[in-house]
Amino acid sequence: MDSHIQRDGSRSEGGAPGELVHELLDAATAARPHATAVRDADGAWTYAELDAAAHAFGVWLERRGLEAGDRLVVQLPTSRELAAMFYGASRRGIVFVPLNPSMKAFHLRSVIANCRPALFLTDRDGDIRAGDITVPAEDGVPAARLARTLFEETWPDVAALCATGARATTVARRPEDPAALVYTSGSTADPKAVICPHAQVTFATRALVHALGYRPDDVVFCRFSMSWDYGLYKVLMSCAVGCEIVLADRGEDLLLLRRMSEVGATVVPTVPSLASMITKLGARAGAPLPPVRMFTNTGAALPAPTIAELRELFPGVRVVRQYGQTEAKRITVMPPDEDRERPDAVGLPLPGTRVLILDEEGRPLPTGQTGEIVAEGPHVMPGYWGAPELSARTFRPDPETGRPRLHTGDYGSLDADGYLYFHGRHDDMFKRKGFRMSTLEIEAAAMDIPGVRAAAAVPPGDRHDLALFVESELDPQVVVKELAVRLEPAKVPAVCRTLREFPLTLHGKNARQELARMLDGSNK
Repeated sequence: MDSHIQRDGSRSEGGAPGELVHELLDAATAARPHATAVRDADGAWTYAELDAAAHAFGVWLERRGLEAGDRLVVQLPTSRELAAMFYGASRRGIVFVPLNPSMKAFHLRSVIANCRPALFLTDRDGDIRAGDITVPAEDGVPAARLARTLFEETWPDVAALCATGARATTVARRPEDPAALVYTSGSTADPKAVICPHAQVTFATRALVHALGYRPDDVVFCRFSMSWDYGLYKVLMSCAVGCEIVLADRGEDLLLLRRMSEVGATVVPTVPSLASMITKLGARAGAPLPPVRMFTNTGAALPAPTIAELRELFPGVRVVRQYGQTEAKRITVMPPDEDRERPDAVGLPLPGTRVLILDEEGRPLPTGQTGEIVAEGPHVMPGYWGAPELSARTFRPDPETGRPRLHTGDYGSLDADGYLYFHGRHDDMFKRKGFRMSTLEIEAAAMDIPGVRAAAAVPPGDRHDLALFVESELDPQVVVKELAVRLEPAKVPAVCRTLREFPLTLHGKNARQELARMLDGSNK
């Protein structure tokens, strides 16, 4: 099948079969209208109620003049209403763009310039509190002011429409049309948007439900924002089987286990920091623990002691390892009934997909040899929004079939049975506190501070947390304070040090290995 690069940077493939995102909700509502669909700190909705709210929001979007293909940027805490917005936008053919509420104006402006939304919906706690945002001129379209639309003023109108039983008109869209843009950090200083078409999103959703064995009687307890694909897909996966999801990213840490017990959580997605918190709270819990049957993990490998503690606290629980990137959602999943086997493996490819290990020339490597992890299948996204060159480097066509393959930039190997082993990352990306980020964006934010002449970020290591070195007369505490204005909390370094002169490599780049040794030597 022939493909070409579209203006937005994606590779266009014709005629891909697949569902649309809102059809997942249609099916769940038809099958289980009175079952609880979504719960947050303020209450719960059945599938019929979620469907009604999604339709009402679709009508509201239509009355605001948004059309198919328009981008809707939403920067709000994860809630029942946010889930309804996703499905309502999908029904109207509008591209949903969820942003982390912690994203600062420093990055928000680049997001707005990149995706050029028709509407920016946020709340009074948003980082941009007054005035409008400018959408820059492009291809003959003049610059325009984008007004901030407040959720507090919008949702009462949506609720009123819902009370009247308003039903949105479904706009015809193709499965290959974008359902969402998910912004993620990587090899560029600015966030980049992974284009997530309906076909890839719904395929990945159903493949994950199959691989993990989600059930209609499950209660999925999710502590992650819908701005991260880990949280976004949990909403979709729960809908695909008609089970309940609890959106708990705003909950207090000390009340975590109590809340899990109150809702009867059976499936809990984790990252290492959350899993560690659960074990510490469980060790001193006086009340009965929730009936968790499965923990899933991503972000970084769970330490073996943490896995052992989870199994001791929750007898019979499965602790499932996974590997993936937003560019393909999930790539491998360890079968839940094999969670104690091959402890270093991160699983098998999703159904209908495959994983390749390639050398620097793009040639397949034998079993057991380490090379770049490359994914192929219906879950591979088409590219990055507005970034054709980056898309062409990351999503390369298969030499034989022409289908796009995701070159992850990560290293790993396969065993004789097809299980993947992850060995490390190729570039400057890393994960901290469950968030994927890059040294480049942290350095760019530091260089935005007046008085900082040079900056080098050092990713977390075994003996130190995320650190930043700067060339500046500013006090390190001032630099950290200024970074907190520009970056989300997880991206603010734990350590900041000033240097008179930066160590450099032979190519004139920051010698991060030497900087890391300085940190390890000082034990700070």
